[in-house]
Formats: sequence, structure tokens, C-alpha cells
Amino acid sequence: KTIEAAEGPYGEEGMIVQQFHPLPKFGDSYMLIGSWLVNDQPAGIGIREDRALITQDMSRFYPHIFVE
Repeated sequence: KTIEAAEGPYGEEGMIVQQFHPLPKFGDSYMLIGSWLVNDQPAGIGIREDRALITQDMSRFYPHIFVE
């Protein structure tokens, strides 16, 4: 069952099918946190927010870098 779909210039390379896991919603925005590793060490995180359930390339993005 399709819960949400996004329009855009994507799909020629194949479709992505993912299991649904509800994102937390703060106010009007859904949020997810991604992380980066460099040489197996934590390097940063990014917070991505969107009003839609599917975050996209134009979603708000807040990068954070780890500095020693």
C-alpha cells in the first residue's frame, strides 16, 4: 500500500520502496537526523525538515560539523 509518493524528475533509474516509519513532527514540520562518518569516525550530523512526510532535495537542511 502506498502511503505517500513524491513527484519529481526521478524514477528513470528505478523506484525506491521503503518501509514506512513515522517521522517525529514538531509544529508543522517532520524531522529526520542523518549522520556522516569519515574513516569510521563521527564527522557530523544533518537535520532535515519538511512539511511533507517525504523529505526532498529542497527540504530545509541544517548541517552540524564535529570539530575537536
